[in-house]
This record gives sequence, structure tokens and C-alpha cells, in this order.
Amino acid sequence: MSPCKGICMMDPRGPYCLGCKRTIDEIGRWQMMEESERQMIVGELKVRKLS
Repeated sequence: MSPCKGICMMDPRGPYCLGCKRTIDEIGRWQMMEESERQMIVGELKVRKLS
């Protein structure tokens, strides 16, 4: 399951999407990633949302 929030816009101040907080690379590779890599990124999203 994707963490996409439907607010697909890159933050001009940083490397993350304003909605889901993934990088453009993570968004592009999401469907090809192993589940373990997806889970690692989802864990990092909580920290990214705080900044």
C-alpha cells in the first residue's frame, strides 16, 4: 500500500513530497521495491513529517 496522500507536489525547500514525504526517487521506484524497503521508508516518514 502506498503512503500517497493525493497531495502530489514536491516541497521547493527540500527533497520531499508535501503530501507523503517521500523523495521523487522513492515515489518512482515504489512499485518495484521489496516490501522490506517500503517498510523502512514508511518508518522514516514519521520522522520526516515532524521536520
